[in-house]
Amino acid sequence: MNRNSKHPGRTHRRKASATDRTHNRSGYRITGSWDQRPDRPAIRSTPDRKAARRIARQMAEEGAFVIVEEHLGHSAFRTLYELDGPALLAERAAAEQAAAEAAERARAFELHQAAAAEAVRLERDRRDRDAARYARALMAAPPNTRPDRRARHTAGGR
Repeated sequence: MNRNSKHPGRTHRRKASATDRTHNRSGYRITGSWDQRPDRPAIRSTPDRKAARRIARQMAEEGAFVIVEEHLGHSAFRTLYELDGPALLAERAAAEQAAAEAAERARAFELHQAAAAEAVRLERDRRDRDAARYARALMAAPPNTRPDRRARHTAGGR
């Protein structure tokens, strides 16, 4: 007896085939071409969007012009974005050079500031030494410039 109550006369139930008939829309194709070998581009495919971004970034860092495409099904692709690796590398090099120049200017400015502070400190120390010397000179008894003469009297009456 058949367990199919809708169609009791059927002895065989047709099952769907195990092959995948869906159109793969979750695919990305990354194409990178270098100026050194324009006739041999590198093509990578992945179903992962983040992996596609990572691969594209790596190729661009190696100096490739990168095209990232999304699979639409039936071997059709749509361009998502492009990365110009040589331009990105040149931009990064210019930014690094500008940063190095700014750091050099900052270091020169700090050296100038330190030299100016040192000069101010030296001048202050010199003034302090002179002031201390003058204070000692004013606090000491006046020197007897003519020791052969002596005072005959003191101020005041007899």
